[in-house]
Amino acid sequence: MAKYVFVTGGVVSGLGKGITASSIALLLKARGYKVFMQKFDPYINVDPGTMNPIQHGEVFVTYDGCETDLDLGHYERFIDEELNYTSNITSGKIYKSVIDKERHGDYLGATVQVVPHITNEIKNKVYEAGNTSGANIIITEIGGTVGDIESQCFLEAIRQIQYEKGQSDTFFVHCTLIPYIYGSNELKTKPTQNSVRDLRNLGIRPDALVCRAPFNTTQAMKEKLSMFCNVPVENIIDSVDVKNIYDIPINYYEQKIDEIILKQFGLDVREANIDYWKKLIKTVDNLKNEIEISLVGKYTELHDAYISVVESLHHAGYKHNVKVNINWVDSEQLEKDADLKEVFKNSKGIIVPGGFGSRGIEGMIKAITYARENNIPYLGLCLGMQLSVIEFARNVCGIKDANSTEFNPICENPIIDLMSDQKSVVNMGGTLRLGNYECSLLKDTLAYADYKKDKILERHRHRYEFNNKYKDVLEKHGMVFSGMNEQANLVEIIELPKHKHFIACQFHPEFKSRPTKPHPLFDSFIKASKN
Repeated sequence: MAKYVFVTGGVVSGLGKGITASSIALLLKARGYKVFMQKFDPYINVDPGTMNPIQHGEVFVTYDGCETDLDLGHYERFIDEELNYTSNITSGKIYKSVIDKERHGDYLGATVQVVPHITNEIKNKVYEAGNTSGANIIITEIGGTVGDIESQCFLEAIRQIQYEKGQSDTFFVHCTLIPYIYGSNELKTKPTQNSVRDLRNLGIRPDALVCRAPFNTTQAMKEKLSMFCNVPVENIIDSVDVKNIYDIPINYYEQKIDEIILKQFGLDVREANIDYWKKLIKTVDNLKNEIEISLVGKYTELHDAYISVVESLHHAGYKHNVKVNINWVDSEQLEKDADLKEVFKNSKGIIVPGGFGSRGIEGMIKAITYARENNIPYLGLCLGMQLSVIEFARNVCGIKDANSTEFNPICENPIIDLMSDQKSVVNMGGTLRLGNYECSLLKDTLAYADYKKDKILERHRHRYEFNNKYKDVLEKHGMVFSGMNEQANLVEIIELPKHKHFIACQFHPEFKSRPTKPHPLFDSFIKASKN
């Protein structure tokens, strides 16, 4: 039977609940236990797939095609486990499921209510993860902050789980803020006391407190929190600010949070295998060189919109002993007669990531032209691949009006077009080409050299595809189609062999990169940029 760890937050949002949950999962896995992670988001959207990245950040995609919150990217990068559709549950999914059951008559005429129907549905999602994952321990993060109206049904559901399963099968971690008051130069515990009181008023008794603060709390403060919050002193964990997030699991390890959890569960406290993580931290803290990479996108005002791309660049940098500095380039600004030579003067590589819509497209195409003509290492992802073939068609093949029907539905030369099975789609949400698809690699290409295998599985999130009618003319002018999905005859990877390093893919390799295992495409891109 699975054990359940729940991570809640109080006082303010943005305390790092996701990193806390990921760190706990990493430590429990290091102790030899199989872990699985979930994020419960209280918003009414069924998933973040239709949200503007500038509002919500990146949409992370699981291998089975679920569009999820960006916290799942942190989860996968920390624990190096692939998550699935049970890992991100929203209020929208819960209410939709309950309403569908009501319309189907599953409730046999009963009055459908938040309690028990909504809360039962939430509990079912928790238990489903335990039953289907085969994990020893399920770590579930509850989005939002205690006191939020929209979070109450989730908190009530996990209260019921605490009651049903008992203390030996559940552990509640509450993340709070210990603010520092300038002038009096004091850390204040009252907001944490109030937050725990609110949580207890909802019927939930926290087993541990994770206290975010600029520096460690004193023993006297811990004793005060212990008395007012009814939490053992040793279960009050400091979460101080660190220079890189990979220090956080070691910080928690030194305070024995994983041992505390395992003892409550009655599980063996096995020896922890975390030497590999300590080695990673040593590498990150001692990078000898620096390089600048220009990231050209339309959502650059919120860096979280590209968080997996940035992390993947850093992962490859760790392997090659370089600190990767990001030059954030707003593609809309490039459309306004920008001096590209000045914009990219310090950049050793250019990357164009994914996106949707026509805004800023011509600026990205300018950047791709600059990379190609000046032999600067280039990596294109999803939209970045589509724009690479449009740029090549226009400026090398002489197809001046080459375009995508996403940007111009009536263009005469649709180099990028809707997939045939997408043309009848009406709903936007959850209808893209999502999740893992197979790709066959052509030997003696850069892609094959990077992956060193014939077939790969990569995660996708897009609606438009390369139009194969233009494949011959682009090949005649020197473009190589080095990756193909043979089942649907879809182009997955393109490259320019005469260029120092020019490769672009229709999928999202950033979703599979790990701190200790950089993705092959990012690995070779940073290697080329460094050289």
